[in-house]
Amino acid sequence: MLRESVRALSLAPVTPADHHRAPGAEATRWETGPDTVDRDLIKLVLTVVELLRQLMERSALRRVDHGDLSEDQEERVGITLMLLEERIEELSERHGLTMDDLNLDLGPFGTLLPRRDQ
Repeated sequence: MLRESVRALSLAPVTPADHHRAPGAEATRWETGPDTVDRDLIKLVLTVVELLRQLMERSALRRVDHGDLSEDQEERVGITLMLLEERIEELSERHGLTMDDLNLDLGPFGTLLPRRDQ
């Protein structure tokens, strides 16, 4: 079962038993190396952190709108979220990623993160 799952992700080498695919269909392989794995992991972590930052920002805005935060708390939350956004942008740039690279395409569901220009 695991072997079939790994092969479905094109991580295992193609064996003679795999040659029963449709005529003319080419084997596609996911090629990766240590540099790609590191960059992909960084991209995933930054994507999750950016998603959480946006969710915290929306939650903070709702709390401000409802008057649940003192002025001091509003200030601290605002500064913290701005610093976190700057840090995510710095780390993305350091690893050759743009903020658009962090926005995963979910196919028919659209993108994971709202566009920044919205």
